[in-house]
Amino acid sequence: MTNHELRDEILVVNIEGPLEAADFTKIAHSVDAYLEQHGTLRGVLIYAKSFPGWKDFDALLAHLNFVKEHHRKIEKVAVVADGVVANIMPNIANHFVHAQLRHFSSSDEGPAWDWLRQTVKHP
Repeated sequence: MTNHELRDEILVVNIEGPLEAADFTKIAHSVDAYLEQHGTLRGVLIYAKSFPGWKDFDALLAHLNFVKEHHRKIEKVAVVADGVVANIMPNIANHFVHAQLRHFSSSDEGPAWDWLRQTVKHP
């Protein structure tokens, strides 16, 4: 279960329980409306105490579909969480997505915001 909001060109996602397919439908609706007007999203800030996993297989598929449809329109993703999965996720995901990904511990919310607000230099 998630809550999300768009703030300063950044999508803020608070993960409060296992991810559900409906979470990605709601997030996609908000992001798609923003992208229609702006073309790209500066970043995504994901907060989670630890990664709770997916409620079911449909939720995993919805997550993968969201990433597939949006990763080229998002510049950066900051994961603010503790735990092994949160720590290794950016290293794995960097091989599959256009956005830059970086992990921050739960005590490093400020540096995560600073990193997301930095301008991306495209070659």
